[in-house]
Amino acid sequence: MSEFFQGPRMQQTGVLPAQHLRELVSCGAIRAEPPIAAEQIQPASLDLRLGARAWRVRASFLAGKGRRVADRLAELEMHQMDLSTGAVLEKGCVYVVPLMESLALPAGLQAVANAKSSTGRLDLLTRVITDEGTEFDRVTEGYTGPLYAEICPRSFSVLVRPGMRLNQIRFRRGQAVLSDTELAALHQTDTLVPGAPVISEGLGFSVDLRPHTGTLVGYRAKPHTGVIDLDRIGAYAPADFWEELHSDDGQIILDPGAFYILVSREAVHIPPDYAAEMAPYLAMVGEFRVHYAGFFDPGFGHAAAGGTGARGVLEVRCHEAPFVLEHGQIVGRLVYERMAARPEQLYGADIASNYQGQGLKLAKHFRAA
Repeated sequence: MSEFFQGPRMQQTGVLPAQHLRELVSCGAIRAEPPIAAEQIQPASLDLRLGARAWRVRASFLAGKGRRVADRLAELEMHQMDLSTGAVLEKGCVYVVPLMESLALPAGLQAVANAKSSTGRLDLLTRVITDEGTEFDRVTEGYTGPLYAEICPRSFSVLVRPGMRLNQIRFRRGQAVLSDTELAALHQTDTLVPGAPVISEGLGFSVDLRPHTGTLVGYRAKPHTGVIDLDRIGAYAPADFWEELHSDDGQIILDPGAFYILVSREAVHIPPDYAAEMAPYLAMVGEFRVHYAGFFDPGFGHAAAGGTGARGVLEVRCHEAPFVLEHGQIVGRLVYERMAARPEQLYGADIASNYQGQGLKLAKHFRAA
């Protein structure tokens, strides 16, 4: 393995593209049982699959320095579940599921995980944890060991099976985040958003509460619903799970504890040589969380990949107090990073990309309105 990683292109700083991920699989840095399928590899990330068992635990946890997840499970488990024929993860409970993938990263290579888009749009809080981990969704440089998904359904109970892909992971070498100066220069050459960009530790984006047609601005999850089978695509009526949100004055009031699907005002563009991650803007802007699923792949909204800019769907949860959200309010930012190399395939081009060119859109499990 060491000779493989001494190659010059594997020393490139940045997020590793799909072709490098395939090489990591080939050399054993990424391991899996059963073997990784071609469709798991995305332009700048790898989809992770649920294993065959789940532990319901008393509380969310991190392993901590010098400790293994398996040891913490023995302390905190309530009961175990066999997922092989399907099992329901109940709303409001916390589960830990070993993933089919494990890692043996070389020095200099680290990883960050996130929920997939459809996972976030279901208010399904899922995070990757590791042995000796002190942060969610962060895999330290040179980590060798298993990966686990912590899953907490927030709005809907869900039916899961082994092999389902709720999380994704990106691998990066070195520091490749664009500075504000570099981001402004990229906008000049590649037009990241229409009009004048708001750049402050990333590219700011705002919420759209004045749609061009009609008054529909978003959806709010209903408190009492049925179970969602995550294998069923386009199977559920939106009205059974969501309340429509309408506004004719450019504002809505967020209720504490409620979950919302909204959309950004800006059509975002991720050029082919870059990847991006959605991040909170500032805690001072309001008592709400802006996203659960934050990866934007190279080619998202890119014209050559079938897009002309694509608006970001916002997964919003209000915290302690009701909050007035107004049209055009800055609610988040996109942090851009360089790719170590241009991916062989882009988001929306030659791969199944559910959300290229999207506007306000629920998860793929719901029928189109």
